[in-house]
Amino acid sequence: MFAPAVMRALRKNKTLRYGVPMLLLIIGGSFGLREFSQIRYDAVKSKLDPEFEKRLRANKITLESEYEKIKDSTFDEWKNIRGPRPWEDPDLLQGRNPESLKTKRT
Repeated sequence: MFAPAVMRALRKNKTLRYGVPMLLLIIGGSFGLREFSQIRYDAVKSKLDPEFEKRLRANKITLESEYEKIKDSTFDEWKNIRGPRPWEDPDLLQGRNPESLKTKRT
């Protein structure tokens, strides 16, 4: 006789009905996110194949080496060509004759 009255009171209590599941979700989500983020850090720490590591170390590209490659390049003949918009014909925009392109394709 006492148990049905207690169960009915617990069902009507908004704290137990809404608050406790919300707290469990927040706290459980915190632990779940910690586990998922730990996977990310463990993957970074994992060792790569030794051959692959040697190739990565051998192919070091630095800013200075890239600068040396393009240092003597001439950019005087450079021309800015705007790409076509979706409603524009790319052949007409870049100064090419579309008729000559059609004959080349066929």
